[in-house]
Amino acid sequence: MTLQGVDTRATLAVIGGSGFYAMDGVADVSRVHVPTPFGDPSDAIMLGTLAGMRIAFLARHGEGHRIGPSEIPARANVWALKSLGVERIISVSAVGSLREELAPQDMVVPDQLIDRTNGRPSTFFGGGLVAHIAFDAPFCRQVSDVVFAAAQGAVQAHRGGTLVVIEGPAFSTRAESELYRQWGADLVGMTALPEAKLAREAGMCYATLACVTDYDTWHPDHASVTAEMILKNLRANAANAQRVVADAIAALPAARDCACAHALDAALVTPLDRVPADIRRDLAPLLDPYLQEAAR
Repeated sequence: MTLQGVDTRATLAVIGGSGFYAMDGVADVSRVHVPTPFGDPSDAIMLGTLAGMRIAFLARHGEGHRIGPSEIPARANVWALKSLGVERIISVSAVGSLREELAPQDMVVPDQLIDRTNGRPSTFFGGGLVAHIAFDAPFCRQVSDVVFAAAQGAVQAHRGGTLVVIEGPAFSTRAESELYRQWGADLVGMTALPEAKLAREAGMCYATLACVTDYDTWHPDHASVTAEMILKNLRANAANAQRVVADAIAALPAARDCACAHALDAALVTPLDRVPADIRRDLAPLLDPYLQEAAR
C-alpha cells in the first residue's frame, strides 16, 4: 500500500502515551496522514525501520500533548494502524500505582483490565453488524512476555497485574483509590481502554508497558498526585521506555503463535451477506479476510 507516494507497510506499531512522543533510533523515517471512517487519528503516523522491522509510531495524545484521555480518537487510531498492515501494538502508558511494591519509575506489564470509563466509543461494530469478541485475556501473552523480558534488563520490572482504566481527566478520589485496592487492582490509568478492545476486534496483538509515575492518592506517606509530579517521573522514565521498546521489537519472533489474529473467527454474529454495504466498506481492514472467504 502507498499513501502520498510513501511505502506505508508496517507490521508493528508503538503507541506512545504521556511523555513518549517520538520513537528514537528509527531509520528511513516518513510521516503519513491516514484518513479513516472514524475521523482523523491523534496525529500523523511516523513510519520507519527499527531492528530490521517496519514499524509505525503514533503519539496517542498528539504532538504537544493536546488531546485529553476522553478525547482520544481510539477507533481512528486503531483503524489507521490496521490499514497499514500492523499486526502487533506495543502501548506505552503512564499509570498510578495501587501497591507499595510498584514504585514510581518502575515498569509493569499488566495482564488484566477493569473498565471504569464511560461514554467512549469502544467497538467498531454496530449499525447492522453484531460481533462479540472474547476478552477474558485482554493483553497478548506473547508480546507481553517479550516486553517484560526487555524491561527486566533496563528497570525494576513487574509481570502481571490488573490495570483499572478511569475516565479522567481528574485523578482518583482517595475513596476511589482505596476501592480499587479492595478490588485487588494494582494500577490505575486513563488510556488502555477502549484501545485494547479495539485492537482485539481488529485481530491485532496488544501489550502495555505501564510506566509508574505516582502512588495515586491512597498512600499515606506521599503527597497528592499532581500533573507536575507525574511529568517529573515521566521524564525520568522516557529514556528507559525507549530502550525497553526497542529491545522488545528486536526480540519479537517473526511469526505470531497467539490467537489474537483470529479474534473475529467466532465473534461475528451477523451473516456477512446481511451486513450493510457501507459497514462492509468502512470495516474492510477488519473484514476483508472473512468477506473473501465468504465469496469462495
